[in-house]
Amino acid sequence: MEGAAFITPMMPWNSIGRQDESQQYTAAVNAEASLFRDIFKNTINQVRDTQADVEYKQYLLSTGQLDDAHSLPIAEAKAGLALDVLISLRNKTLDAYNELIKINV
Repeated sequence: MEGAAFITPMMPWNSIGRQDESQQYTAAVNAEASLFRDIFKNTINQVRDTQADVEYKQYLLSTGQLDDAHSLPIAEAKAGLALDVLISLRNKTLDAYNELIKINV
């Protein structure tokens, strides 16, 4: 019996379709969906905010109220990076969706 000490007995499976397991699964899926939705919304809001900052600084520059001329190119670079992140997130999401479509059930 000492040689077989590493073997653990098999546990019985639970019945398929138990109510509490399906509710836990649904709750986990909803939590993941809300997490993705929050990330996507935050990214979109960041793009909007950075673009609004660029437009405001362009207005200040055109009216002569901008004290430091280097802040406009910095704001434009931030807006460009935020847009690149949003585009990358969208592309990865579409790639993942296309992979899910290919799965045979």
